[in-house]
Amino acid sequence: MLASLRFKPALVPTVAALLGIVITALLGDWQLNRAAYKAELQAHVNEAQRLPALPIGSAPVNAEAILYHNVTVRGTFDAERTVYIDNRQHQGVVGYFIVSPLKIAGGERYLLVERGWIAAGPDRRQLPVVPTPAGEIEIAGVAVPGNPRVFELSQQVAAGNVWQNLTVDRYRTRFGLELQPVIVQQHSDTGDGLIRDWQIPSVGIEKHRAYALQWFSIALAILILYVVLNVRRQTAQA
Repeated sequence: MLASLRFKPALVPTVAALLGIVITALLGDWQLNRAAYKAELQAHVNEAQRLPALPIGSAPVNAEAILYHNVTVRGTFDAERTVYIDNRQHQGVVGYFIVSPLKIAGGERYLLVERGWIAAGPDRRQLPVVPTPAGEIEIAGVAVPGNPRVFELSQQVAAGNVWQNLTVDRYRTRFGLELQPVIVQQHSDTGDGLIRDWQIPSVGIEKHRAYALQWFSIALAILILYVVLNVRRQTAQA
C-alpha cells in the first residue's frame, strides 16, 4: 500500500480563503501606507523643531504652517480664565496641566498656553495655587494642535475650571474668546514653579507597522490553514 497526498479544495472554502487573504492583505498594505505617511509627518516634526522660532502675533495664523515649530509670543495672561486639565501624570504622580489664555500684544486675540504641570494635593476638592505672571511677558514654546482627538468616558467633561481635556473649540465656546487655532506648550521659565517636561511629539509609526505585520500574518495563516485542510491522503495499491 502506498500513500500519496492530493490537494482537492472545495469551492466554498476556496472563495472564503481567497476573500480572507485579500482583505487582510489590503488591510496590511493600508497600515504600511499609514506608516509611510506618519514617517513623513515625523520628519516634518523633527525638522520644524530645529528651525528658528516663529513669532505669533494677533493676526490669525495658519495652524498647519506652524505646527510643531518653536514659536514666541508677547502678551498678558488672563489668570481668571485659567483651567486645570485633570489626571495628568508626571513621574507617576497625578496632577494637572495648567492652561491660561494669553492676550496677544497689539490686538484682541488670545492664545492658549499650556504652561506646565503641577501635582494635585491630598484633597482633590482644593486646587493647588498657581502664580500667574503679571503684565506683558514673552512666552517661548512649541505650537501643537488646537483640537486634538480626545477620548472621554463621561459627558461631564468640565466642572468649573477643572477639565478632562482641552481643545481650542471647547475653550472658545466656554469663554467666548477669539483664539488662535493652535495651543502653545510653554518652554520658557516665568517663575511660576510649574514643571515643563513635555514629551517629544510622536506620531506612532511603529504602531502602524505592528498592525501591518499582524494583518499580513493573518493572511499567511489563512493560506496555510486552507492548504492543510484541503490536502487529502490517498492510498494506492503497490
